[in-house]
Amino acid sequence: MWKRQALIVIAFVLALRLPFLSQPIQGDDIYYLFGAQHAQIEPLHPKHTAYAFQGDVVSMQGHPHPPFNAWYLGLLLALMGDVYEAPFHAAYVPFSLIAALSALSIARRFTGKPLLAALLFCAVPAFVVNGTSLESDLPLAAFWLLSIALFLAERMVLAALAMVCAAMCGYQSVVLVPVLFFWRRRLHWVLAVIPVTLAVYELWERATSGTMPAQVLNGYFSTYGLHRLENKLRNAAALTAHLGWLVTPLAAVPLFRSEWMWAIVPAAIAAWFDTNPLCWGSIFAGALILAGARKKEWLGQWILLFFAASLALFFAGSARYLLPLALPVCIAVAEHTGYWAVGANLVLGLLLATVNYQHWDGYRRVAAPEDKRVWVNGEWGLRFYLESRGALPLLRGQSVQPGEYVVSSELASLRFTTGGGVAAPVSETVISSPIPLRLIGLHSKSAYSSAAAGLRAFDVTAAPIDVVRTVSVVARKPELSYLRMGSAEAGSQIVSGVHELENQQWRWMDARGVVLLKRPAAPMPVEVKIYVPEQAPGRVVTVALDGETVLTQTLPSTGSYTLTTPPFAAKGEHVQLTITIDRTFQAPNDNRHLGLVLAGAGFISK
Repeated sequence: MWKRQALIVIAFVLALRLPFLSQPIQGDDIYYLFGAQHAQIEPLHPKHTAYAFQGDVVSMQGHPHPPFNAWYLGLLLALMGDVYEAPFHAAYVPFSLIAALSALSIARRFTGKPLLAALLFCAVPAFVVNGTSLESDLPLAAFWLLSIALFLAERMVLAALAMVCAAMCGYQSVVLVPVLFFWRRRLHWVLAVIPVTLAVYELWERATSGTMPAQVLNGYFSTYGLHRLENKLRNAAALTAHLGWLVTPLAAVPLFRSEWMWAIVPAAIAAWFDTNPLCWGSIFAGALILAGARKKEWLGQWILLFFAASLALFFAGSARYLLPLALPVCIAVAEHTGYWAVGANLVLGLLLATVNYQHWDGYRRVAAPEDKRVWVNGEWGLRFYLESRGALPLLRGQSVQPGEYVVSSELASLRFTTGGGVAAPVSETVISSPIPLRLIGLHSKSAYSSAAAGLRAFDVTAAPIDVVRTVSVVARKPELSYLRMGSAEAGSQIVSGVHELENQQWRWMDARGVVLLKRPAAPMPVEVKIYVPEQAPGRVVTVALDGETVLTQTLPSTGSYTLTTPPFAAKGEHVQLTITIDRTFQAPNDNRHLGLVLAGAGFISK
């Protein structure tokens, strides 16, 4: 019986994965690939590198996953010499098989329908969609389930090895300890494997680099405000919605319908924010499952423990986070449903996977100008494919010079200054899908990848997924001798170091801001209007014109100041004005290094 069921599960998994071997690079794949690239230099320390992330240069030591995935990708990169989609995705198929066969083994202990439960697990939308990525979620789920299967079979040494791999895939693997403890109700040496593995890894990193990855990660959590209450509440709501779609609600809701009193309040609160049933209906179904889990003995404890940990550990509310608890839900539902539920799950999963493919394939097809400096203003697959063709990642506050190009994603982009020029449109690519389902996209409120846009498990809309635009920066002579930050011309005369307009009249400046000014007809002084807030530590401000320092002033305290230079005789057609301050600071939840607030600068008559 086992062999026949195992062969069916293997065939099912291969049928899911083989059509998607050419899946484009997607999502967070690019960041793991940075680690894989560095593994070629430091095999023992693939995360001892830095990369651009959402406009900032960050340390990969702060990446929220230990290095198993970077090592695995590093091995593939060493063997193949470059990133090739089909071979790399084929190399990840074994993780799907490990997860599926482990699911079958576990299900055989808890239900008379183990094959149905295992196939339901394989048809979970997140398993179908995210199983085609190079992220760490599927390897983590594979080793998580393998650890449990071996532990239940009393194969403790092998279980310990699987736990080591699980620990190096994700910090959330530590939740296995209480899950397995509640199975035996007594301590066992193997329960210490994951905490010890993570502790050894952290201490080893501390000894070899001077810092622990968990410290760096916690620093980024603080910098980006990822543990703010608002993010935690969104995470909780989105994860509840995703829980409702692990198994089709047509099968799960009737099974747990007696728990409706526990689910009505969360659903009503969700409906207050979003009346679409994909929000409140999904949360209603997820809350039913959570309420029913308390009656499912150890399987229910597994569900509740991991879900509770997810509320504490995560912040983005992504569907893939719940893969480690999908199996007990599938086992519970399998007892009261038929194979039609597998088909219902599978249809949705394949439709979402197809839309996902079309999204990332759209980035793969975006063309960039050749023999020109190109900046990529976006993330994910768009950045990977353009960088592989020579583009550079755009950093926050980046100055793009005339003659250069910028390829921007409307879905994930930063503002940039044009170095004294204007941005001229070159091309536009609309990325969409004829299937009206969205995992992420413009005007979509799907929380599938992140709860930042909404709380729906996925969305139904025909709106574009993304629009990718290419612009060239064309030189333009400055038109103003005095530049008010709120003026329409300010954007084309700011060269670097001055951020986007705020409150229609002022802009934050870094330690150094540069603007271009039109040369006045006669020598004139320059006026600089600034404001130094209380949290700003800088006090020494320097003003330079065409590289020549014309004023250095030490400010006595915070507040508003108007600095005036001696008259300056410009020689060229335009003047480069540079303002610097000696110290900067970082505001809470803001990764910029800020110096002062700039309201206006330029030549004034005597």
